[in-house]
Amino acid sequence: MPKTHWLNDDEMAAWQAFLTAGALLNRRIEEQLKDEAGLSHLQYEVLVRLAAAEGGELRMTELAAVVLTSKSGLTYQVTQLEKAGLVRRRSCADDVRGVYAVLTEEGRRRLEAAAPGHVGVVRDQLIDVLTPGQLAALKEGLGEVARRLGAA
Repeated sequence: MPKTHWLNDDEMAAWQAFLTAGALLNRRIEEQLKDEAGLSHLQYEVLVRLAAAEGGELRMTELAAVVLTSKSGLTYQVTQLEKAGLVRRRSCADDVRGVYAVLTEEGRRRLEAAAPGHVGVVRDQLIDVLTPGQLAALKEGLGEVARRLGAA
C-alpha cells in the first residue's frame, strides 16, 4: 500500500479556500438565478449551451456531457424547462434512440433577460475581486485541472 502524501499547511489552505469559495459562489449564483429568472444554475447552463449551438439544439447525450451532469439529471432539468415552454424535444431523424433538446423563442427571451444579472453576480463575486494576475493564475491552474480530469 503506497504511503499517503498528506497536504501541507499551504496546500490544505488552498484546498479549503477552493471548497469554500466554490460553495459560496454557487449558492449566490443559485439565489440570483432563482430570484430573478426562476431558473436553477443548471437550467441556465442548459439554455446557454443550446443558445450557443447551431440551430439552438443539441443531442441530449451531448448536452449532458457539456453541462457536466448525468443523463437522468439532464432529462429531469429538460422536462422542467419543457414544462415552462423554454425548451422542446425532437426526435433524431436518423437514430430512433436519439433525442434533441431545442431552445424555444421563449427560452431565448428568458436567457437574454437572465444573462445580465447572472454576469453581474459572476463579475461582482469573482472576476472583479481578483487582480489580473490572480485571474490569470486561476484560469491557468483550474484549466489544467479540468483538462486532466476531462482526459481521464
